[in-house]
Amino acid sequence: MKKMKKIAICLLVACLSLAFIPLQAKETTKPASATEAPKPAEVTVLELRISEINSMDKSKLSTSEKKELRKEVKEINKKAKSYHHDGILYMSTGAVILIIILIFVLL
Repeated sequence: MKKMKKIAICLLVACLSLAFIPLQAKETTKPASATEAPKPAEVTVLELRISEINSMDKSKLSTSEKKELRKEVKEINKKAKSYHHDGILYMSTGAVILIIILIFVLL
């Protein structure tokens, strides 16, 4: 009986420790360029603006102008990220274990 109790405690500790490790489920192969969706026009405009900012001579700008450019770049990056959906799904191991247990119980 003590051995059974130790095994149960070890399994419980192992499951709980795995619950805090994030699991990244990501498609490892990239689709061919022919099957990729074309970029929205707004994304290409944002990319052009970023390249303009990068090609500027910033040594002649004042600190306030540089600060404005940094803010603009941050905003552009946020907008661009909202258009990129790589199909990444983050799930904790605990959630995966809970889902598997629920499937076994319900079936």
